[in-house]
Amino acid sequence: MAVAYIGIGTNLGARDENLKEALALLNGDEKIDIIAESSIKETKPVDYAEQPDFLNQVAKIKTEYKPQMLLNVLKNIELKMGRKTDIPKGPRIIDLDILLYDDLHFDEDNLKIPHPAILERAFVIEHLIELDPHLVDPLSGDKFVRMIPKWRKLK
Repeated sequence: MAVAYIGIGTNLGARDENLKEALALLNGDEKIDIIAESSIKETKPVDYAEQPDFLNQVAKIKTEYKPQMLLNVLKNIELKMGRKTDIPKGPRIIDLDILLYDDLHFDEDNLKIPHPAILERAFVIEHLIELDPHLVDPLSGDKFVRMIPKWRKLK
């Protein structure tokens, strides 16, 4: 089984409940086991500022799915929960992203692993470190724990 890290975000409706529902739907899939959940952080929107604040969390999972199938499962959960994609990077009831999948480097039009936004968002790195302080970025080979001071100096 592969180990993957799934980013979960929500900024519409009952945000706490949205996170719980997404986790329950993930865990309800017979080919996915949630092995750890990060804390929840409230963050400001990044790319499209005129929207409510987000609640964000990361789940560490074991899965039998290959990356593209896992992406399909995540997109189906988003649809089931009522996700609309009217505004790119706009408000959303739920957003599920594959952040990491084992130590895989994957680059296709609809899926890039590691997720390209990991290094742009300190809260994602903090969640990853919370779940595994020894976790390594598959691209650079650096531990994520070493990236936080560098990231903060740039901001």
